[in-house]
Amino acid sequence: MGDQPSNRKKVCVQGLGFVGSAMAIAIANASSDKGERLYDVTGVDLPTVEGNRRVAAISKGELPFTNSDDLLKDALKEAFRAGNISATTNPDVYKEADVIIVDINLDIDYQPGGPTVPLDGFKNAVRTVGDLVKPGALVIVETTVPPGTCEKVVVPVLDEALAERGLPKGCVHVAHSYERVMPGKDYLASIIHYWRVYAGVNEEAGNHCEEFLSTIINTKDYPMTRLHSTTASETSKVLENSYRAAAIAFMEEWGRFAEAVGIDLFQVINAIRVRPTHSNMRQPGFGVGGYCLTKDPLFAQIAAKEYFGLSDVDFAFCKRAVEVNKEMPLVSVGKLNDYFQGDLKGKKIALFGVSYRQDVGDTRYSPSETFVKALQEKGARVDCHDPLVDYWHDLNRPIEQELHADRYDAAVFAVGHKEYKEMNVRQWLGEHTLLILDANDVLTDQQRSEFRAEGCHVVSIGRGELL
Repeated sequence: MGDQPSNRKKVCVQGLGFVGSAMAIAIANASSDKGERLYDVTGVDLPTVEGNRRVAAISKGELPFTNSDDLLKDALKEAFRAGNISATTNPDVYKEADVIIVDINLDIDYQPGGPTVPLDGFKNAVRTVGDLVKPGALVIVETTVPPGTCEKVVVPVLDEALAERGLPKGCVHVAHSYERVMPGKDYLASIIHYWRVYAGVNEEAGNHCEEFLSTIINTKDYPMTRLHSTTASETSKVLENSYRAAAIAFMEEWGRFAEAVGIDLFQVINAIRVRPTHSNMRQPGFGVGGYCLTKDPLFAQIAAKEYFGLSDVDFAFCKRAVEVNKEMPLVSVGKLNDYFQGDLKGKKIALFGVSYRQDVGDTRYSPSETFVKALQEKGARVDCHDPLVDYWHDLNRPIEQELHADRYDAAVFAVGHKEYKEMNVRQWLGEHTLLILDANDVLTDQQRSEFRAEGCHVVSIGRGELL
């Protein structure tokens, strides 16, 4: 970073996960009206095995994650060639940063007294910033956090660190602006060409945040929305994800109804989506995964209890949505169990898809993990395939390069990767027949028909068996 032109502002992205890595690339490609790059960007991660791997990848101009967005890959290559993106595990780079983006993941810890969010790692990250950041710098928290975190955690931690350095409280501008990153084919576009919500802890911080983000985001087509406080901005992200999680959970009971009475719920949903007010209606499926919908609905309850001392606020829908969505993969296990008359011991199952969503190589909180563990507990053997995953670190197991039909009693299609929707049914089957479970509307109508024509029994989540 030090070798770059001095007129560029310096930006550090703290945390090089799926959000931080993409955000660093987006910032590095921000340019002026004359086409000049605006920022020198350094991604910062911890000196762990995973942190070192991410830093090493970006330092070579390579993405640290498998993904299907060629635009993101090209953007990284262009920034690497331009020399305005780098990565390190040395936090000293914060000393020169004009802007620091905090992208540190938060997990849920389920305690007997209720769920909580361990904040030690997050606080340590913020404290590191406070120990090194220069006065006048802008700190933007992108992490999805319990509402109130910026005011009740981030600002006090920063102020304490600044005071120990003999610097006045509030000399660093703090803001919150949550990401809506969608890993997959629109990975980069979900940052640059998408609406942003933001707020500062005060008006001045909000102004600095607005000025900076306006250089990254296509605000002409995707105007930003400024809220009156960081707590409001934090609430916006949690509510947004809670709404989606609840809407998905709601569809599960309709999926069971459709299967029982012999209708195609996906046709029904598509008919309803024609109505503009219902165009984003969800659908039943294999399960909910990823780092957001599996835990974010619980953040409001945690904030109410731990930050604001509200004992009489109960987020019943949010809690139930998380429970329902967590159990969704077990419905597919039940379908297999019913077909094999309650005896899955020794059955060989081919699972197509272990990532949490299509066209993404991210297995965090994947519903496939719940599915595989449940089948193994019943004595089944499960082999897994995913075109975007080479090794499943969550289960410490390799991913098969090919799954041949003649080796299995059943095949489960769990993730709608492009490769599966283009599968040649007759070629894959050969002379073999087996149970086919379309657990997530992965297969096309034609593929399901071809499987049946070849003698396979086909079962679908959300459809009656004859459909």
